[in-house]
Amino acid sequence: MHSKELMLTGASRYSAYSNRAFARAVKMLAFICFTSIGAQLAVRLPFTPVPVTMQTLFVVLAGVTLGPRDGFYAMLSYIALGFAGVPVFAGFGFGPAALVGPTGGYLVSFPAAALVSGYISARLGSSRRAIGAASLCGMALILVSGASYLALISGLPFSRAALLGIAPFAAGELVKALMVSFIAHRRTDLQSILG
Repeated sequence: MHSKELMLTGASRYSAYSNRAFARAVKMLAFICFTSIGAQLAVRLPFTPVPVTMQTLFVVLAGVTLGPRDGFYAMLSYIALGFAGVPVFAGFGFGPAALVGPTGGYLVSFPAAALVSGYISARLGSSRRAIGAASLCGMALILVSGASYLALISGLPFSRAALLGIAPFAAGELVKALMVSFIAHRRTDLQSILG
């Protein structure tokens, strides 16, 4: 091959890589935005310091649709933005105080939950059942992490913290996992049709 042909081959490889990297970044940014919007769709319950939000739906959907690595990075970026002062948490919360408050255990588990749900769905396949199982695992991680941290900061036994930080949300998480399984499965169907 001539040097001119080698340069063109290298340039086209770089261009293809740049396009893929840009597309990945845009998808991660979209999930940061979705999770931020989901945080504002919050309902405060009178008996628990933890609001009901749509964040967990987008956290596990990020893992399932972006894959474990990009889902993890998207949620890590979400947490970093909130920590840095961007009002992305529930009730337009932000900063370190949000991460050490009653919802801190839930928030800091988001990257791991996206990673776990993405990893499990990649291993189990793209059936609705597999995606639902992966989603439930990610959501369970969020709830257990959140309740554990709630017990730690409040001095409550874990059983009491679970009543405040898991029980009120369990049914909603089941519904969200079902929603994720339909959304992600539909996305997989469209990808196979479009090629």
